[in-house]
Amino acid sequence: HLLLFLLFVGPFNCFASYSRATELFYSLNEGLPAGVLIGSLARDLRLPTAGGQHPAALRPPLSFTLASHGLGGQYVQLDNRSGELHTSAVEIDREALCVESSGATVFGSSAVSSSSPSSEPCLLLLDVLVLPQEYFRLVKVKIAIRDVNDNAPRFPVPHIHLSVPENAPVNTRLAIEHPALDPDMGTNSVQTYRLRDNYGVFTLDVEENESGERTPYLIVMGALDRETQEEYVTVIIAEDGGTPPLVGSATLTVGISDINDNCPQFNDSQLNVTLYGNSSLGTHVATVHAVDMDLGSNAQVTYSYSQKVHQPSRDLFHLNESTGTITLSAKVDGDTPKLHRLIVLGNGPGCIPAVITVLVTIIKVMMRPPEVVPRFIANEVEGVVYLKELEPINTPIAFFTIKDPDEKYKVSCYLDGDGPFRLSPYKPYNNEYLLETTKPLDFETQQLYEISVVAWNSEGFRVNKVIKVQVLDDNDNSPVFSEQLIELSIEENNVPNAFLTKLHATDADSGERGQVSYFLGPDAPSYFALDKTTGVLTVSTQLDREEKEKYRYTVKAVDSGFPPRESIATVTITVLDKNDNSPRFINKDFSFFVPENFPGFGEIGVISVTDADAGQNGWVALSVLNGSDIFVIDTGKGVLRAKVSLDREQQSSYVLWVEAVDGGDPALSSTAKITILLLDINDNPPLVLFPQSNMSYLLVLPSTLPGSPITEVYAVDKDTGMNAVIAYSIIGRRGPRPESFRIDPKTGNITLEESLMQNDYGLYRLLVKVSDHGYPEPLHSTVMVNLFVNDTVSNESYIESLLRKEPDINVEEKQPQISIEPTHKKMESASCMPTLVALSIISLGSIALVTGMGIYICLRKGKRHHREDENLEVQIPLNGRINLHMLEKKPVEISNI
Repeated sequence: HLLLFLLFVGPFNCFASYSRATELFYSLNEGLPAGVLIGSLARDLRLPTAGGQHPAALRPPLSFTLASHGLGGQYVQLDNRSGELHTSAVEIDREALCVESSGATVFGSSAVSSSSPSSEPCLLLLDVLVLPQEYFRLVKVKIAIRDVNDNAPRFPVPHIHLSVPENAPVNTRLAIEHPALDPDMGTNSVQTYRLRDNYGVFTLDVEENESGERTPYLIVMGALDRETQEEYVTVIIAEDGGTPPLVGSATLTVGISDINDNCPQFNDSQLNVTLYGNSSLGTHVATVHAVDMDLGSNAQVTYSYSQKVHQPSRDLFHLNESTGTITLSAKVDGDTPKLHRLIVLGNGPGCIPAVITVLVTIIKVMMRPPEVVPRFIANEVEGVVYLKELEPINTPIAFFTIKDPDEKYKVSCYLDGDGPFRLSPYKPYNNEYLLETTKPLDFETQQLYEISVVAWNSEGFRVNKVIKVQVLDDNDNSPVFSEQLIELSIEENNVPNAFLTKLHATDADSGERGQVSYFLGPDAPSYFALDKTTGVLTVSTQLDREEKEKYRYTVKAVDSGFPPRESIATVTITVLDKNDNSPRFINKDFSFFVPENFPGFGEIGVISVTDADAGQNGWVALSVLNGSDIFVIDTGKGVLRAKVSLDREQQSSYVLWVEAVDGGDPALSSTAKITILLLDINDNPPLVLFPQSNMSYLLVLPSTLPGSPITEVYAVDKDTGMNAVIAYSIIGRRGPRPESFRIDPKTGNITLEESLMQNDYGLYRLLVKVSDHGYPEPLHSTVMVNLFVNDTVSNESYIESLLRKEPDINVEEKQPQISIEPTHKKMESASCMPTLVALSIISLGSIALVTGMGIYICLRKGKRHHREDENLEVQIPLNGRINLHMLEKKPVEISNI
């Protein structure tokens, strides 16, 4: 919309627009953070703001807009209302923004003007449009980017090499072609250079050209000598002018190039040599050697005779120009002078020759020396005889023929030198000698022998023939381990491919015969590996000491000879324990049955616990986590004990948690549950809860029908099982007709057995025994049950006085009636015939009436006896025995278990 507006309005307001174009200039440092105020366009353009001529309500708001969001626009943020210009989040880097060029790169209506660091400043150009129309103008904003010292000098290469001839004069200047670069400008760029170590012969100087570039120069300040020091290594440091200054460095190597400033020199000025007159052609006379300290071609030395050497001497002695070796080149005869002065010159390029004099004295010999002629049997090459070790004794080496060329003198010979050799005459020939071995040769003991066959004649003239014997190696030595028993140890749970050791075996043989390879023996587990070449022994898997603690197997060292030889060593590996196993209880849950009233600190049971680890890691300490005030555990034996006697009636069971902690670091632990069940013993007699007193009584009406329940005796026993099974019995009775009442041995219910008559009135006292079935001895309690048979209780004090009197009751010595097996015995119904006969005799007239009454009474008695038959129980005397086989076998009914 703004562009269309400008295109439409532009032709009509062209003059006004151009006339109202404005430039603003700002400057700021590079590298500032976002939000730094650059300037306020509204204030700097003096545009009307709130409080001016026009009321605020009539004045349209100002609007500031960047004409283009090119390169310059990304570095600034323009507030569209206030016209304030701030730095953006994109940091301004002057060195990246203003590259060296001679113009400006324009992006839309914004541009960056750049030049070289020493010329115009770096400018950021912005075009800002101010609206509305009455304030419209195009503002050219120029922002000068000031340089800060944020770049250190940097050499383009890390190593700088210079070459200086050793004869360079003082103040020689050498330009360093790789000066340091610093993107900063002005004083923030490179200002000075210095050397860390100038060795007292160098310094630096800096020259600045017209464009402001600074070039360092190396200046020679002292004499250089390549033969004394051929290279200088130091560090060149460039420093800028910032505050604080930044530095950069590079290694500077100054090489001293050689010049021909040294001449050849002999170590001696004269050399004296003696030569026998019978010496053969080519005999070595002497060797001269001159040294030149220069390098390369400057150090080349050639040798020549001086012009002062006579021609006969030149013809007799040959001088090698390159090596300086003098040899006999002509035969010495009787006319040859005895003394020769050979002046030898050592010549170097551009040098005065060095001079040495060789004095050769010739000793004339009238006879020829003995001759020694060898004929080799063993392999011989250029005077060296090659023999294999372990060759048998008396191995022939060579024949020697010893003779006198003049055939005038007797010649003898002998062998000179150390070694297992012998030179002996070879019969039957004269002057023939055989050289042979006297014992086997051993390459590992000595590889080379040098012996001489010496021949001399009767005049004492001697001749030596030197022979070298080289012993050839054979594969006669097996590899030898440094240790025959290799004892190793490693902690369990090792990382895979863990290093164990490096085996080392040596072989005294040479070459391939002495190269050793390593192999595992057939008894080695598959997870061990041995590097064939290096002998490094590793284990590829984790070892577990609890699975296997010791490993023992063999390893072999094999050489590369033919046939190969080997040796064997034994490897033992001990797997060291780590605390990786928690203590383990034999059972997760332990249950112990203990009789109550068990004595204090008695052994309740043994807690079995194991730990697969060894040593201290396998030590286990036991402790009770709960109930420690009652129970204690013996750590060594695992014995659980109670500190006090336990009473089942107070607590019938205990649940304990026992912790096992090993001795490792860190320690591991485990827990187990222990249940202690107290077994009941018969330590509590039955407790009678009703009747509550021996003085209580109960009124029984005479009209009570037989079989009716009267009262009950109720008791409990704190014990359990058979110890709590209660039986009730009447062991003593007193009253008008005490047999009128019976008690149920199981329930304790007291019932009326017979009808009460007029003469049955009165106080009945029943002594009831309440007994348990405890083992080994049952316990019992007694209670007095008082029954008062009467229509009413008219005089309670009388009854109470009777109760206070001590009853005279005979205790029946029999065990309470205990229901073991109910038996059903049919009792014969009481016969009614005698009664009927008696009644018929007394009153014949009322036979029918008497008969009816008799039948009624018989029927009543039959029913009563039938109930007695149903409730009949086995009576077990205290001291009696019962034949249980005679009883009808039915399940025993036991309650309260």
